[in-house]
Amino acid sequence: MTPDSSRYWDKDDYVVGKFPPAFDKQFLREWLLKSNWDLTYPPPKIPNKIINDTKKRYLESFKRLTS
Repeated sequence: MTPDSSRYWDKDDYVVGKFPPAFDKQFLREWLLKSNWDLTYPPPKIPNKIINDTKKRYLESFKRLTS
């Protein structure tokens, strides 16, 4: 049960049939899909902002799960 293998979001943001803002790797996945990467090596260079925003989501998930 990690942000890599699970989906985490605020209960109040959940709506049936919609994908709420999540605290997991989906944020990075969506960026990769928008980057027009053809899924072959090498992957695109990930900007520092995307790396840092992904890190913030993982840290938020950690804090919520361990508080």
